[in-house]
Amino acid sequence: MNVPVDEAQFLSMLLKLMNAKKTMEIGVFTGYSLLATALALPDDGKVIAVDPDKEAYETGSTFMKKAGMQHKIKFIPSDAFLVLDDLIKNGEEGTFDFVFVDAYKSDYLKFHELVIKLVKIGGIIAYDNTLWYGSVAESEKEVMDDLIKKFRNFVIEFNSFIAADPRVESSILSIGDGLTLCRRLY
Repeated sequence: MNVPVDEAQFLSMLLKLMNAKKTMEIGVFTGYSLLATALALPDDGKVIAVDPDKEAYETGSTFMKKAGMQHKIKFIPSDAFLVLDDLIKNGEEGTFDFVFVDAYKSDYLKFHELVIKLVKIGGIIAYDNTLWYGSVAESEKEVMDDLIKKFRNFVIEFNSFIAADPRVESSILSIGDGLTLCRRLY
C-alpha cells in the first residue's frame, strides 16, 4: 500500500521544481510518501498529513524522526473530509502549493471538489492509483480480482471527470499504479 520508490522519487523532484512549501497528504498509511514529501520541502516547509489510522502512521513515524522531519509534519488522525471542511472554513483556500491524494478511490471526486479550493492557482494536485492495476484499460469481464472490480468504475469515472474539468490541466503518468497530476488553472 506504499507508493513505489520511483513514484516517491518523482514526487520529491516535482516538489523541489515547484519550490513547494505548504503541502498536504490525504491518506498516509505508514508514511513513505509523506517522508519523501517532507525531505523534499525546504526547512520551513510544512505538510499536513491526514489519515484516520494513527496506528499505521506510527509504524513509520520512527523513520520520520530519524530523518529529522517531524518539525515539517502535522499529522491529523481524522476523517479527511472534516479536515478539508475546517481548512476551507478557516480561510485556507488557495494557500497550498501541492496536495497528494491516496485514499478511497470511491471518494476521489468528492476530494477533488474540496482540494481544488485549497490549492493555489498554478498549484498541483496529485492522485495516486489512477490506472488501478491496469483495469481502467480492460473490459469489465477481464478484471478478476474483487478489490480491483470494487473500485474500478470509480477510477474510470474520476479519470473521465478530470479529463473534462476546465479548472485543471491534467496528465496521467504511468508511474507506480498511475499518478494523475492536475495543475489548477483558475
